[in-house]
Amino acid sequence: MHETAREIRTTNEEIREPRMTASAEKTLIDCHVHLAALAEGNNGCYISPKTLKSPLFRFLLWKHGLSPDHPREANQKYLDDLLEELDASRHVQQAVVLGMDGVYDHQGHLDLEHTDFLIGNGYLLDRARAHPRQLLAGVSINPQRRDAIEEVHRCADAGAVLVKILPNAQQFNPADPKYIPFYRALTERKLPLLSHVGFEFSLIGKDQSVGDPDRLRTALDEGVTVIAAHACSYGLMLHEKFLPTLQDFVQRYPHFYADISALTLPNRVRMLWHLRRHPEIHERLLFGTDYPLPVLHFPAWGRAALGSLRAIIRTKNRFDRQVAVCRGLGLKFGSFGELAGRSTVPPRL
Repeated sequence: MHETAREIRTTNEEIREPRMTASAEKTLIDCHVHLAALAEGNNGCYISPKTLKSPLFRFLLWKHGLSPDHPREANQKYLDDLLEELDASRHVQQAVVLGMDGVYDHQGHLDLEHTDFLIGNGYLLDRARAHPRQLLAGVSINPQRRDAIEEVHRCADAGAVLVKILPNAQQFNPADPKYIPFYRALTERKLPLLSHVGFEFSLIGKDQSVGDPDRLRTALDEGVTVIAAHACSYGLMLHEKFLPTLQDFVQRYPHFYADISALTLPNRVRMLWHLRRHPEIHERLLFGTDYPLPVLHFPAWGRAALGSLRAIIRTKNRFDRQVAVCRGLGLKFGSFGELAGRSTVPPRL
């Protein structure tokens, strides 16, 4: 599980003109793709009325042509759009689709009143099983839930490849030592922990301080393979105060990684520019997009070669544009598949 960092590096390939997909190029696994779904029957999904009216969710509904009045059709269309864009990608062969657990009270019971967004693990695992060629299951388990450890084992047995948490929205402190048994269960089942880092705007965050990556030390000290989302970016466009933590974790923990999802967005782009000057971090970076959020090309303006920039602007597929922008900026990154022993990437010389 804990391969050397050198084994997960990628070469900084030259950006080429878009063309038909070549199977030799389609080797990446995106470790940060959101599965979205409206409540329909007993599918285990939920979006609060307040969240459904938020600007971001209204934009996503409009962007994908989804109607909240027809949840079954909307859920299927979202999935079909994802699979279509994934199949059309030149570089990305699979996506880890992520669930979203809810908020739990002090007794470990689901607190739906304070839950903004819920994508149940059962729904997510079913979708991944239905599309094994394209999708892998990244379940979400709030360690505050009373059956958290049992859920780790249940999901691992059902084929989950990682566990996603979003402490800001799920309202728990990942540094709390009472979650050590949960982290030990993840280590036992060899399930990486993908954690949101920084401020959270897409959901109605509560205590934003729990997005500090330093709070992931408890999990790391228990041997959990941790993937910090968004390369530990702060998410406020002001400064990247978590960069020293990122550097320290890379040096201190061989089982620590960070994904590059959402780094082309204005509130996180400064970390993307910082990473260009820190090649010692690149060997711990994993590919991710934060789909369905957009991938913007402005971070490459004036920083990528003109020919590469033209190719980036012409690239409409979000998965491929993320590859193009990051490689155009000289950023190296690995694939989740290599970390999990699922890669089809040929050996590097």
